[in-house]
Formats: sequence, C-alpha cells, structure tokens
Amino acid sequence: MPELTEDVTYRHEDWYGEELADRHFVGCEFFQVDLTEAVSRGAVFTGCTFGNVRFNASRHVDSAFTRCVFKRCNFFEAEFTGCKMVGSTFAQCDMRPLRVDGGDWSFVALPGADLRGVHLTDVRMREADLSGANLTGATVTGVDLSGALLHHARLGGADLRRSDLTALDPTAVERAGAIVDAEQALLITQALGFRIG
Repeated sequence: MPELTEDVTYRHEDWYGEELADRHFVGCEFFQVDLTEAVSRGAVFTGCTFGNVRFNASRHVDSAFTRCVFKRCNFFEAEFTGCKMVGSTFAQCDMRPLRVDGGDWSFVALPGADLRGVHLTDVRMREADLSGANLTGATVTGVDLSGALLHHARLGGADLRRSDLTALDPTAVERAGAIVDAEQALLITQALGFRIG
C-alpha cells in the first residue's frame, strides 16, 4: 500500500533529486519546495496546492496530480509521461520547455499560459481550458482536444497533426503556419462554411 500523507503543509523544503515512488498526498500544501530533478513513479497528489514550487528538470511517470492547484511554479524542462492531471489549475506558472507524453490532462485549466514550443503528444486534454494560451511553435500531436476551450489561442507554427480539433473555431485563433493533416484540413474547411466539391 502507498504511504498516505494528509493535510500536511511543507514550506521551504529541499527535495532536490528526491525519489517519490508510491507516495500518496491528499489535501497537502507545498510552498517554495525545491523538486528540481525529483523523480515520481506512481505517486499520487489529490487536491494539493503547489505555490512557488520548482519542478525544474523533474521526471514524472504514471503519477497523478488530480484537482491540484499550481501557482507561480516553474516547470523548466519537466517531463510528464503517462500522468493524470485531471481537473488541475495552472496560474502564473513558467511552463517552458515542458514535455508531456500520454496521460490524461482533461479539464485542466491553462488559460493564457505561455506554452510556446512545448511538446504535447498523445495526451487526452478533453474540455481543457486553453483560452488565450500561446502555443506558438508547439508540438501538439495526437492530442484529444474535444470540447477544449481554444478561443484566442495562438497556434502559429504549431504542429497539430493527428489531434482532435472538433472544438476549434478557426476564425477565433491565431493560426498562421500551423501544420495540420489532410483530415483536419477537411474539418477546418467545413468549419469555415466551405463545401468540398
């Protein structure tokens, strides 16, 4: 059984390079904790708050951060593989460069986030809030964006191939140079009111 920690507040802790395997945190608060180069495998954070936490160069595999709040955190070169982030909120976080491969980020709130050049591949992001997010030059391939909020998102030069763009209003985003596949192009053309002859 994973080790359970509930309602504990951590302040100014140095967890540099820490191994967080099979830990389960519920309702905990982390303020100015250094998780640089930390590794989590199968760790679970439920309803936790992270303030000014450094996730720099940290690696997270098959871990869950559900209904968590991240405020002014730094994710420089962080990697999330097969992680569950359902219902989490990010505010004033430094998200670049970030790599996310697989996992479930549905209902995540990233409004106005600076996501330039991030890598998001094969991630479920259903009904995620990406309104006003800057995804210029980002790799967003094989991502399930069904029901996502994308108005005023900046997608210039982004690679969107294989992603579900059914929620995309092409007139409400910056899109110059964005890369789509043939199937997506057909969908976007129809969304603009054209009929294919």
